[in-house]
Amino acid sequence: MSGLRFGFLTTFYPPHNFGGDGIGIQRLARGLVRAGHQVTVIHDVDAYNALHQGPEPGPQAEPEGLEVIGLRSGMGTLSSLLTQQLGRPVLNGGRIARLLDERKFDVINFHNISLVGGPGILKYGRALKLYMAHEHWLVCPSHVLWRHNRELCTGRECLKCELTYRRPPQLWRRTGYLERELHHVDAFIAMSEFSRQKHREFGFPREMEVLPYFLPDPEPAGARVGGAAPHARPYFLFVGRLEKIKGLDDVIPVFRDYPGADLVIAGDGEYGATLRALGDGMPNVRFLGRVPLEELRRYYEHAIGLVVPSVCFETFGIILIEAFRQGTPVIARRIGPFPEIVETSGGGELFGTRDELVAAMRRLQEDPARRARLAAAGYDAFVARWSERAVVPQYLDIVARAAERKGDRDVLSKLGKVAA
Repeated sequence: MSGLRFGFLTTFYPPHNFGGDGIGIQRLARGLVRAGHQVTVIHDVDAYNALHQGPEPGPQAEPEGLEVIGLRSGMGTLSSLLTQQLGRPVLNGGRIARLLDERKFDVINFHNISLVGGPGILKYGRALKLYMAHEHWLVCPSHVLWRHNRELCTGRECLKCELTYRRPPQLWRRTGYLERELHHVDAFIAMSEFSRQKHREFGFPREMEVLPYFLPDPEPAGARVGGAAPHARPYFLFVGRLEKIKGLDDVIPVFRDYPGADLVIAGDGEYGATLRALGDGMPNVRFLGRVPLEELRRYYEHAIGLVVPSVCFETFGIILIEAFRQGTPVIARRIGPFPEIVETSGGGELFGTRDELVAAMRRLQEDPARRARLAAAGYDAFVARWSERAVVPQYLDIVARAAERKGDRDVLSKLGKVAA
């Protein structure tokens, strides 16, 4: 068996990324390299700079076997706008085609392609092709099924919604163009069973595999880093971008009547000023801003629990498994993929109302034995289901099944498989 050559195509990739999908793509790329394969990531720097304020981040070191290529058209925001409007890689298309031809990939994995190429990029390259749905872009112009920037999407009002988000309407979405391009892809992957069902509900016509996000394997001695607590009082933790869809509006007021513990908020974003105003005058609500990873791990470890109050349909819930890895139980809203993760793991509780949230917080804080049981269950589930050693083989199995359906003997041979 020899290693495969993977080509990843995505709009965002660290350090040119904003959310968890880019980090998830990076973890998959590095995991494949550790498994003996080679990966080239092609991402769009123009798109990042069009949405990013401040200086561009410097390069990030990657392991041998992982190549990262950032696309720069020389036309800045115009490149992203043309791709968004026309649904194809207008200015970077030639370079993408040359890279795919020169690298001779065995497998091309499309990730978040919204601004790197749109549906038109799916025809590029001659390798076995996968598409990983990190967001709901395949069925939603705003990616997140959050209608009119105020409510869960339960039915299409796409044109009005695009205007609400102040995005130029994508006319190609009304022509069947996306559906016609899907036949170039050999396997589609959803990040949770919930997301697979949501794609189906909104009319996505292809079958999807399910593959969750993962985190690096814990050290043999365990996942905890130890050390003194980073916060003096007992606290519940929130981690994530400060956006309206993350649901903190419902959580911060709870702590006006919950003096026994603090709410510690790690993260920042465009909704931060509104949330800080909501917590003004509350000494038991603390905003940390962005926190480095190693320091954040200490906040996870010493928290009573992680509160996950998102009000939108996420595709997964990577912060839940980050908490599990550090031995921290979660209290998550009963929505989207969160029930799937919490009920599978036994690593936390679900809530739908303010009273349910407060009751779950009290149980974790006042019953240390219960908290310890939930923490242990979450950690065990992380190791078995959401660690690198659990998920990367599942990904390669999806590759093998797609190769078998397509009759790609070369990919099967490199994976040590025998074609049927």
